[in-house]
Amino acid sequence: MNQTAGSDQAADAPRHASASRRRSWTDLAVLSQGFRPFFLLAGIWAILALIFWIHAFVGMIELPTRFDALTWHSHEMLFGYAAAVLAGFLLTAIPNWTGRLPLQGGPLAALVLFWIIGRLAVGFSAALPPLPVALLDLSFLTVLLLFVLREIIAGKNWRNLPLPAVLAVLILANALVHAGQAGWIADADIYGIRLALAVFAVMITLIGGRVVPSFTRNWLAKAKITTLPAPFGRFDKLTLLVGVIALLGWTLAPESHLVGYLCLLAAAIHALRLVRWQGHRTWREPLLLVLHVGYGWIPVSLALLGATALAPAYLPASVGIHALTAGAIATMTLAVMTRAIRGHTGRELTSDLFNTLVFVVITFAALTRLVAPYLADHYMTALMVSATL
Repeated sequence: MNQTAGSDQAADAPRHASASRRRSWTDLAVLSQGFRPFFLLAGIWAILALIFWIHAFVGMIELPTRFDALTWHSHEMLFGYAAAVLAGFLLTAIPNWTGRLPLQGGPLAALVLFWIIGRLAVGFSAALPPLPVALLDLSFLTVLLLFVLREIIAGKNWRNLPLPAVLAVLILANALVHAGQAGWIADADIYGIRLALAVFAVMITLIGGRVVPSFTRNWLAKAKITTLPAPFGRFDKLTLLVGVIALLGWTLAPESHLVGYLCLLAAAIHALRLVRWQGHRTWREPLLLVLHVGYGWIPVSLALLGATALAPAYLPASVGIHALTAGAIATMTLAVMTRAIRGHTGRELTSDLFNTLVFVVITFAALTRLVAPYLADHYMTALMVSATL
């Protein structure tokens, strides 16, 4: 992941070394690079899964899944939507890091098929035995893990070895969800969902912590602004360490007062880290500013999770969780997808009116979801407004 900090060119467009080796692609464009099918499917599934969830929540439909409705919603947002975004990002970034050819054509289509089969298996799991459902759903991340590991080893890209480890933890989290819903291990699904949330939060702090200040530094330099983001150093390493410890503690014991204080400490340190990146100077470029906004949800969510542990009577757990999901994960994935798509299709790395509107709307969606529990009789209305946004 250290290599993502090099420059906009290194992260947003194929490296010259690998680009010169790519074969001319004349087949379906959607299978030419990993971001094309997976970003598209992620966007479609985010909308469809949310529609299904809202209708199930109000009792208008009954989902044909063995999962309870809330667990299905959480599972599909994490292992459906977010996992697809992660796959699109990794399949596009890894050729930049290794100089090897990207996954294309039939192999890419096969990986997409594994993702689709997983969604169908979980969605119709009420009519299927739990073990085949679990194996079918776990196959996508498992195959992705094997591909990432193969590319890193073949390209001798040892700096990015933590990525397979992250995918392995996600596979474990998904397995725990299936084990809990199948009744094999009591409450395993609860821990699995929290573990997956923690993993995606850590990935934002790791990868976002490299690319956001890097992109900002390059943009500010071009704008002839001399105050640049602080370079990665010991403070960043301390921030990451405290964040990992706090999130691991929250995964295991979210109601612990000690964990609450750790989350508050992590929130303060991450907020200071964000301030050091000079994001307020990027207001003229929404495509860059939104990365700072997305990362800003990390200290907000950590603070809310910590406050919930210390004062649960005043702050429901859903507030901190949705600050992390509808706030940090949704905003950062939309920002990264938009930037990657524009960079890898030869478009300018700047936000047009439509892109900017998307960023504004998702922010208001997150804010509306956070205040919904405090609106009493208007709770369902707030949920509908947030979902519509």
